Amino acid sequence: MSRYKICVYAICKNEEKFVDRWMDAVSEADLVVVTDTGSTDGTVEKLRKRGAIVYQERIEPWRFDVARNIAMDHIPEDVDICVSNDLDEVFEPGWRKKLEEAWSPEYTRARYLFTWSYNPDGTPNKQFPMEKIHRRHHFRWVHPVHEMLEYTGPDEDKTVWVPGLVLNHYPDRTKSRGQYLPLLELSVEENPQNDRAMFWLGREYFYNQMYEKAIQTLKKHLAMPSAVWNEERSASAQFIAQSYEALGNKKEAKAWLFRALAECSNVREPYLSLVKWGYREKDWNLVYAMVEKGLSITQKTGSYLMQPECWGEAFYLYGSIAAYWLGLYQKSKEYALKALALNPGKELLQSNLKIIQAKLDEQVEKEVSV
Repeated sequence: MSRYKICVYAICKNEEKFVDRWMDAVSEADLVVVTDTGSTDGTVEKLRKRGAIVYQERIEPWRFDVARNIAMDHIPEDVDICVSNDLDEVFEPGWRKKLEEAWSPEYTRARYLFTWSYNPDGTPNKQFPMEKIHRRHHFRWVHPVHEMLEYTGPDEDKTVWVPGLVLNHYPDRTKSRGQYLPLLELSVEENPQNDRAMFWLGREYFYNQMYEKAIQTLKKHLAMPSAVWNEERSASAQFIAQSYEALGNKKEAKAWLFRALAECSNVREPYLSLVKWGYREKDWNLVYAMVEKGLSITQKTGSYLMQPECWGEAFYLYGSIAAYWLGLYQKSKEYALKALALNPGKELLQSNLKIIQAKLDEQVEKEVSV
C-alpha cells in the first residue's frame, strides 16, 4: 500500500504527439491533472482517453506562473505530494518508489536529477538538479517565465534529495522562444532586485543578438549586491565578452574574458572561452596555458550553467593545435590522441593526428640523417 497520495500536474498546449509517452511515464501516480491552455489538436481528447483529468483554461495575457498556479489549484486538497511535470519530460520507471522512500512529512519539496540534453548515442550530456516536486499546500509559482516555486508555509522549507530519481527532457525544437524575451522583461520589471531574473534577461538579449542591451543588463546583474554566486557571475562576464566581440570591440572582449575567469576559476567554462579567444587570435601561448589550467579541473559543479563542450574533446583539440604551433609535437600528439579517444569518428581529429605524426616522423628522419 502506498504511503502517500501523489498527483502529477501539468500545463500543455498542442502536445498530442507527447501524450502516450508522457502518460506511460506518469502512470505510477495516483492521479494526473492537466490544464490545457488552448490546444487545437487532439491533445485534450487523447489525455482524457488515457485517464488524465483535463481542465481547459484561457490565460490572457500569457504567463507561465499564472498557468501553473491555475493547474495547481485543480489538485485535490487531500493530495500529499504534487509533481509538476511537462509533457516533453519523462520520468524514468520506478520514480514513485524512489520518491516515497526518500519523502517524509517534514519535507516541503524534493530535488532530483534533470537531463537537459543528450550525446549522439543517447547518453546524458547535460544534467543538473531540479525541484518541481512539493507539498500540496503553501506553494505558489512566481515569475512570468523561468518560473520558480515559492514556499510560504509556517514551518521550515526543507528539501530532500531523491537518489536515482531522473527526469529526462525531450523538448519540441519546433516551438518558438519568441515569448521568452517579453516575459523576461516583465519579470525584471516586476522583480527589479532579483539577480537571477536580471541574469536571465541579459542572457536572452545576447541570444537575440541585442548586444548593447545584453551588456547593459548583465553589468547591472554584476553590480547587484545579491548577485553572489560566482559561477553565474562568471557566465555573465562571458556573455558580456561575447557581446563586445560581436560589436567589434576586441579590447573590451578580452578584458571581460579575464574578468570571467577572475569571477570563478574553479570551473572549466571561462578557461575554454579564453582558449577559443587565443585560437582566433593565434595566441598559442595563451591557448596552451588555458588548456593546461582548464584540464586541471576534474570535478563538475553540476549546475545548470555547465557547458558539456568543456568535458568533451575541445580542450584536447585546441591543446594539440597550440602545442603543434609551439613546436611541442609530442605533447601535441598526446592531446590529439586524447581528443580522438573522446570522439573517434570525427574526421578533423583523425586528420590532425596524421599531420602531427608526419611532423614527428620528419623530426626522426632529420635526427637520423645528422
